[in-house]
Amino acid sequence: MHPTLRVDLKKLRHNGEKLCEMAAKAGLDRLAFVTKSFCALPEMVAALEDLPNPYLADSRVENLANYPKTAKEKILLRLPMLSQCEQVVRHADISFCSEPAILTALDKAAEEQGREHKVVLMVDMGDLREGVFFRDEEGILALANQALEAENLLFYGMAFNVTCYGSVIPTQQTLEDFRAIVNRVEAAIGRKLDFVSCGNSSSVYLLDKADFTGYNNLRLGESLLLGRETAYCHDLPDLYQDAVTLEAEVVEVKEKPSYPIGKIGVNAFGQTVEYIDRGDRLRAIAAVGQQDADYAGFTPVEDGIEVVGASSDHLLLDVTDRPVKVGDIVRFRVDYSAALRAFTSPYVEKVCE
Repeated sequence: MHPTLRVDLKKLRHNGEKLCEMAAKAGLDRLAFVTKSFCALPEMVAALEDLPNPYLADSRVENLANYPKTAKEKILLRLPMLSQCEQVVRHADISFCSEPAILTALDKAAEEQGREHKVVLMVDMGDLREGVFFRDEEGILALANQALEAENLLFYGMAFNVTCYGSVIPTQQTLEDFRAIVNRVEAAIGRKLDFVSCGNSSSVYLLDKADFTGYNNLRLGESLLLGRETAYCHDLPDLYQDAVTLEAEVVEVKEKPSYPIGKIGVNAFGQTVEYIDRGDRLRAIAAVGQQDADYAGFTPVEDGIEVVGASSDHLLLDVTDRPVKVGDIVRFRVDYSAALRAFTSPYVEKVCE
């Protein structure tokens, strides 16, 4: 079946091993590998089981519930929904929190289930996504005290997130500022926290540059899957960028003009597109489209093939410099957005090797 996402499990494990080594040199020995980008595909989750990271993490409690058996602790990254706290406690060992009402609901769910649930408090360091804003010291301490006093919760740690929304790049100053906040909380509660997390794959570029004293965790997804850090989107040396590739079948090959004929409006997605007239070109259509993945993140593996555009079901390729025929399979490397949507699509076959 095509389109197909093909996963090389050996390359995925290799990336995980290298990231663990890089992090350990910086003193970070409690990595969490994030499984959300590949929808916690069981074969891929299982491939990470023998790596030294103690945590697996996902943003969907449904994915955590469907994990294969694992000895690793499971983290829910997305802030829990009030309506889902019972499931969060049932399927996650640790959850990230920023709201008093959520802590109360988690505490109640943990009491009802007769278990202890670990919570990590999120602080917003300026990226303007989740967390108590870093300037609100009173709010941070109030939430910490609530977590500490909850009878069925363990105040396990603190974390921040950057880059995902506000495009803020973590720096040495970010690490120092957040560590100062953690220090104040630890002084207030009278003990050290077990888990202090310094971000995601955008912090990987700092591993050989910054001082990570006082930290022990990173949550790594894109760097694991695609071998890239996300602050500057550079490939990481000694890691694979093609642990995941996408394959699509060619369904048409014809020579056509490169500029549309007729009055031009918007495309099927309401977008105004600028076209370049390059004369007649050999065009191929592959059976994959925007309903399946983000085609802007496709990079053809073979030289001479160029992605021209896509509709919901068709991918247009310029193959003038590398002719193909109907039935041929074209392979692509994928970026994070393309991989995320392709793994989520029910129309894309997933093959682990």
